[in-house]
Amino acid sequence: MPFHHLLNLALLIAYPLAWLAPLATAGVLPWFSGDEITIAGGVIDLWEVDPALSLVVALLAVVVPWGKTAMLAAIHRGWRGPIWVIEAIGKLSMADVFLIALYIVVVKGVGIGHVTPAWGLWLFTACVLASIWVSWRTAREKPG
Repeated sequence: MPFHHLLNLALLIAYPLAWLAPLATAGVLPWFSGDEITIAGGVIDLWEVDPALSLVVALLAVVVPWGKTAMLAAIHRGWRGPIWVIEAIGKLSMADVFLIALYIVVVKGVGIGHVTPAWGLWLFTACVLASIWVSWRTAREKPG
């Protein structure tokens, strides 16, 4: 089994771990409950303020990237469905955009309190970069 197939299967486990891992620790930030910022916690906190936006973020930053990974696993196992499906899901995946936005917040700060990166940020970064590479590598494979 090629390396990128194995890596993609590992992402099916790594993504959920990254959603629960601390991305950063925050001090005196009123819109985050507790002092650790996680993807799951952010979606839950957002639900209390704006449920519709919380659903959009959960869909585009959690469900779609994991679904894309599952679809790539199916392609690696021989599924030859319409390629536009995986391309559409790849375009909807907001994990990479979310990661860039998170880095901007961490680097620039928010003017209130402080934010310190945590190990989950590295895990989530690795997941996003690995997913981009697996998608690229899979697209280069010849069908058959």
